[in-house]
Parts: sequence; C-alpha cells; structure tokens
Amino acid sequence: MVKIRQEGTGPVPEIPEVAFSAPAGRPTGVEVMTLAELRARADACQLSAPHRPGFHHLLMLDSGRLVHSVDFREHVLAPGDLLWSRPGQVQHFGDLTDAEGRLVLFEAGFLDPATAAAARIEDWYGPPVRRPEGAAAGGVDEAMRQLHGEFGALGGLPLEIHLDVLRHLLAVLVLRAAYPGGEPDGDGSCTAGAAYLRFRDAVERGFTRSRRVADYARSLGYAPRTLSRATEAAAGVGAKEFIDRRVVLEAKRLLAHGDQSAARIADRLGFADATNFSKFFQRQTGTTPIAFRTAVRGGVG
Repeated sequence: MVKIRQEGTGPVPEIPEVAFSAPAGRPTGVEVMTLAELRARADACQLSAPHRPGFHHLLMLDSGRLVHSVDFREHVLAPGDLLWSRPGQVQHFGDLTDAEGRLVLFEAGFLDPATAAAARIEDWYGPPVRRPEGAAAGGVDEAMRQLHGEFGALGGLPLEIHLDVLRHLLAVLVLRAAYPGGEPDGDGSCTAGAAYLRFRDAVERGFTRSRRVADYARSLGYAPRTLSRATEAAAGVGAKEFIDRRVVLEAKRLLAHGDQSAARIADRLGFADATNFSKFFQRQTGTTPIAFRTAVRGGVG
C-alpha cells in the first residue's frame, strides 16, 4: 500500500480554509476593494500560500501583470483579464506589487437564486480566466465601477435598500462576467450543449462511484459517442478524460487539504485499494500522490 506520509515525519500542515468575513460596519455577503487596498490590508505571505476560500473571487486586472493559481493551475493575467474563482477551489496570489485592479468577494447566497442559476455561479468547470472584448469589456468595466462606487457609499441609503442595490449591481456584474462574449460557452449546438450539461452534472454527482462513460450514457439515455462528442465540443476533451480529470481534481484537493492515508482517499474516490489509486494518479499527473502532496504544501506555513 502506498503511504502518503512516511512514519515519524509528524503532521503535514493543511491548506487552510478561509471563511467570508465582512469588515466592521460593512454589509455581510459582499465586499469590493482595489488590489491596492488588498495589499494594505492582507498579509502577503498568507495571500501567496495556498488557501481555500469559501466564497467567490471576481478580479479584473486594470494594469500590470498578475500570476494567480486556481486548483493547482497557474494563470497569468494581463490588463483586461477577468478571473473568477469559486468557493472551495484552492488558490493563491502571485506578486501583487505591480498589479492594479478591482476585486469583488461574495458569498453564493448573496445573489438571488434566479441570477445564480443564470450565471452558473457554481460551475467549477468554467474557465477561471476570461477576456471580455469590445462592448462586452465596457459592460463589465461599468458594472464593476458602479458596484465599487455603491459599496463605498454606505450611509447614503437605509441599510436594507443599500443591500438591495448591491445585490442588483452584483447580479449585473456576474451575468456579464458569465457571458463575456455575449453567448454561452460551447459550440452553439443546443443538442450538444444539453447533453454536455446533463453529463457534467451527472459526473459531479457520481464520479466517486463510477468512472465509466457507459454508466453515465445509460443513466442519461445517450449513446457513449454522443456524450463524447458533446463533451469534446463544450470542454475540449472526451467524456472519459472529463471524468478522469474530475477524479484527479478531487484527489488533489484531498491530498492538499488533509492528512488522510492513500487507502482512505482511494476509498472515498471509489478505488479498490491504494495501489490502484496511486497508479491512476501517477498515470494522469506524472507524479505520485506523496510527491504531489509534498510539492503543493511547500509554501504553506
């Protein structure tokens, strides 16, 4: 059996989970700030270490360059880029010294359910970085500007009205951010889009029980080839690769966040034993579970 941690080495520091905490005197559920304000308020070492927020980050870079990692993948942001990380995703900031922009933090429950559904705010499969162009970029920038201005105008309206205005302005921003080109992501095919979305949701519910495309195809009423074509068109990978990537992501999160043994992680992800899990992980990532855990926690603490 593969051991995640060698005997006698002591506990490995976990990646901390960060809950939303509104500043004193500010409304709960949303916060808007510039990157300059973030630099002044936050510990740079904590920002640069992997952490797992329980709320959304919506960041628009205005100038400079910023490297930001989301779920163990590094993204390089240029001016005009929009980054959206979701609750539960592991992230850490790069050097913020020369980066200027605006950042919105919000809890999922702050938005009304209809907006949350239309903007697919819990879509962890969506691209973390988008680049609005033309009129779409102007719309995102204006929505961000108005939200920032209203957040700083506390006291101009009764608190309940102020919260409603913030909620509506945030709704405009997330809807524009969700559709930066004016159209949903994908190939434009209604049939392929519907099949992919049903498959994606089924994988999210069942990836710990099955990694077989045939099982999902049978339960959804599609041919396996139909699911593969739809997933290739919408996500750029085949259906089997899509399932495997979701399993790998969960494995990385479990390895990064806790001190569970390989046997325990294997059991949680539906593997017969730790050996099969380790072989799968190494085949997909090119590294062993223990090597990944060591590498991802190198900056923690």
